[in-house]
Amino acid sequence: MEEKSEQKYYIMPDEAIARQEELRKQIKIQPLEGELKTVAGADISFNRGSNELHAGFVVLRLSDLKVVARSLASKTVNFPYIPGLLAFREIPALLKAWKQLQQKPDIVIVDGHGIAHPRRMGIATQFGITVDHPTVGCAKNVLTGHFKNLGKSRGSFEYLFDDDEKVGMVYRSRDNVKPVFISPGHKVSFADARAIVERCLTGYKLPETTRQAHSAVNKLRKGEWKEGYRENPAQNLFE
Repeated sequence: MEEKSEQKYYIMPDEAIARQEELRKQIKIQPLEGELKTVAGADISFNRGSNELHAGFVVLRLSDLKVVARSLASKTVNFPYIPGLLAFREIPALLKAWKQLQQKPDIVIVDGHGIAHPRRMGIATQFGITVDHPTVGCAKNVLTGHFKNLGKSRGSFEYLFDDDEKVGMVYRSRDNVKPVFISPGHKVSFADARAIVERCLTGYKLPETTRQAHSAVNKLRKGEWKEGYRENPAQNLFE
């Protein structure tokens, strides 16, 4: 499917809300198809008050979580920072990095929400629909919904509900630490979303995909790394 024009993101906030309501009809919550060999983390970095966003995808081999490719891009955007509409601000930068990513991953874990959003249109879902690709949202804080008491041990999880609708999962990724919030983005089921995040955990609170992507975009923002695509890096960012 041809990617939708990023020009759709340069709209007024009320138009953005209406756009999300329309996109909501395209969400697909379904089991993953085929064998997963690669997974990518996606993240955004920016200086406070700046409209220049730094986006990145870091692709990992799922079998051993080694980095096999990364794509970094910077872009100046004009959509304001509005909670609930962050996708319209951040997706243009993500699209720039995605388009130059020659080795596309089988699935993307986005640092943000999927359908655990008031209009079910977190950045993972909106990006997944835009590029027609399986995505999962893994966020550090809740945006909408409620859940029961969560166990304190690693692996404990409860479903997140918005009224009576299941929209995500609250997951304890380490013993006695604050949980992460996992939700399907697009073209993935609840069970698959949790399973892929679990496979990417290495003893830290956040999955390795997010850690690698976060490090990469911060290096880009600080000028330590340049924009562009790189395949088969010599080593992981944390080694």
